[in-house]
Amino acid sequence: FFRWAQQTFQMACRLLCFCVSLLPLGLAFKCPGSGAFIHAWCEVTVLTSAHCLDAMAEMKARASSDGKWPDPHHGGHYKLLASSENQLWTQRTANPLKSVGGQAYLDKQIVTFNRNNEGGCRIEACSESQSTSIFDFSTNYCNMRNLYCGVADGCRPLVKDFTNEEVEIKASVGAGTDSSKCLVPDVVDVITVVS
Repeated sequence: FFRWAQQTFQMACRLLCFCVSLLPLGLAFKCPGSGAFIHAWCEVTVLTSAHCLDAMAEMKARASSDGKWPDPHHGGHYKLLASSENQLWTQRTANPLKSVGGQAYLDKQIVTFNRNNEGGCRIEACSESQSTSIFDFSTNYCNMRNLYCGVADGCRPLVKDFTNEEVEIKASVGAGTDSSKCLVPDVVDVITVVS
């Protein structure tokens, strides 16, 4: 009995450690949350010399473009859920014609803009999958990156181009952070999501 109890305790400890490693650890970030206990997530801190109002206007324009700005990550569909003077709440639905398993996966993002000491903007963004997932093929990272990337990164701005420097990236176990996955050159099929 003692051996069984010890093995059960060790297994429970391993499972607890694994689950804790999946939770967002950046306490300063505001994240959207998820109904799925185990889910992929990513947090990015970006510095830019652009004014926060300009950076926010560009990201807001992309998220609410209704197809005028094609998502370069497999033609997903962004939607602006809400905004305040220094935050955007967005969601991105994967294009089922290009996603793993042909599913229209949903991820939500919160982006916070704060003026930095040099007069530019510090952008803190968090994206979380809304369904059970571990491996996300860099999707949560790309969900955010494709809203702020500029011409120098191979992206097409809608309102104002600005350069950026990613200074910190944190992601759950299994979530990717590969920027080469964010720009897929042959985006043809873009879905339309009916509200």
